Amino acid sequence: MTVAYHPGELAVQQRMGQADTAQRVGRMISPYIPDAAADFLAQQPMVVVAAADDAGRLWASQLTGRPGFARALDDRVIEVDALPVAGDPLFESLRSPRHLGMIALQPQLRRRMRVNGAVEPAGTGLRITTDQVYSNCPKYISRRSVERWSETGPVSVRHGDALDIVQQQAISAADAFFIASADPNGNADASHRGGNPGFLQVISPTHLRWPDYRGNSMFMTLGNIAADPRCGLLVPDWRTGGTLQLTGTAEITWDEAAFTPGAQCAIDFTITRVVEISGASSLRWSAPELSPVNP
Repeated sequence: MTVAYHPGELAVQQRMGQADTAQRVGRMISPYIPDAAADFLAQQPMVVVAAADDAGRLWASQLTGRPGFARALDDRVIEVDALPVAGDPLFESLRSPRHLGMIALQPQLRRRMRVNGAVEPAGTGLRITTDQVYSNCPKYISRRSVERWSETGPVSVRHGDALDIVQQQAISAADAFFIASADPNGNADASHRGGNPGFLQVISPTHLRWPDYRGNSMFMTLGNIAADPRCGLLVPDWRTGGTLQLTGTAEITWDEAAFTPGAQCAIDFTITRVVEISGASSLRWSAPELSPVNP
């Protein structure tokens, strides 16, 4: 199958000199869920979804449950028996149909699976009809495992227009985050970024920067940003189950003065809204074993 890349993706692929590789790698993308992918999904206690809220802002949100809460019903339909917690920016928005991106990450084995498709509410969760299904390489994923499930406690939500000092410190210490982006037609995508602590840089309370390392050469996230600057970030606190969600706009920086070692380019992110949720997840993860391929 030949993937039809949109103009933003094609432009970045050409600029990076990786257009031929992108065409070859893109053959892995299919609307169908292979048996191996269905088995992988059924083992996961967490997925991250990306979508636009009713105001058009992009957000990435975490969904969790006992393994099996996310499962393939057939080769085109995934059911997720969970919704964002109350106070999450997508809590209300996902109660109506829209396009959704999803990534299932297995940090223990450094594996991940991405899904894009149409979502609609279904009972106590979501039903996704897939348009794109594919796996990603293990690069830049910190290895960690679930140590325990904590009792669900009260959820506390804080809103802001900029990062406070504690939030800035949490971002500077992060070894992973998730990105919500969208193509020119509004089709959402969820992806993962990882690196050594400090790779997600705080330039100011409303300005972040991160390096883009060599990946699968398709440049779906960068291509989306090139075509539509709307973007959302999710920075999980793996230890406490808290989440930090940001929305705003992103821009690719080609100036090599902004690059860190090993980067192909840099992305500058301007924050317009901050949502911090304590107790967003019952999962408690171990300390990370950083990826050996991190620059």
